[in-house]
Amino acid sequence: MHKFTTRPEIVGNFAVVTSTHWIASAVGMSILEKGGNAFDAAVATGFTLQVVEPHLNGPGGEVPLILAPVNQEPIVICGQGVAPQLASLQTFNNMNLNIVPGSGLLPAVVPGAFDAWMLLLLNYGTMSLREVLEPAISIAKKGYPLVPNIVNTIKSVEELFSEEWKSSAEIYLPKGNLPQAGDFFTNNKMAETYIRIISEAEAKSNDKKEQIQSAREIWSKGFIADAIDDYCKC
Repeated sequence: MHKFTTRPEIVGNFAVVTSTHWIASAVGMSILEKGGNAFDAAVATGFTLQVVEPHLNGPGGEVPLILAPVNQEPIVICGQGVAPQLASLQTFNNMNLNIVPGSGLLPAVVPGAFDAWMLLLLNYGTMSLREVLEPAISIAKKGYPLVPNIVNTIKSVEELFSEEWKSSAEIYLPKGNLPQAGDFFTNNKMAETYIRIISEAEAKSNDKKEQIQSAREIWSKGFIADAIDDYCKC
């Protein structure tokens, strides 16, 4: 006898996708139903989570991936961001800091999530860059309902956004107002970023693998890297 729980047991004879948000899980299933494999679904799900759970995920974040291809030992892709070259104990001591700050540019790591997802797609996926990114782009453009925890997180940094992180305020405090749980929320900046990555990658090659590799280079050396560098110098 199985013990009763408030959550249903997930059973299937085709596939199962589970994540921390129902929209992301639905995206993953849609990828499988279109003929993608588990790794394609994972990538699409991961990028969707960046949209619908911005308080937990983001393109500037990190992700450790553990995968088990058929008939192979488990493999780890380390998408954890490394500390910048100058982020040393000596640097912080010279700034009269006895701990690494909890927010701002000083504790920021080199973004690792994007490249980790791209490596997964490149080495184990079957779909194109466009196919796995389009669901997240569509949701970011058309909107998604805000869960309470997103609103609570925005509220906790509302003053910081308004006074210091003004570009974040433009997105998460539309017209200067705190959004409400259940509001349909868009992130056109994120959608535009991924659309540009796809366009630039496709302009360089018609080959799926080469497009993914181009996306990695665009992220680390192209307009994304330039934007991060410009922001840090402001």
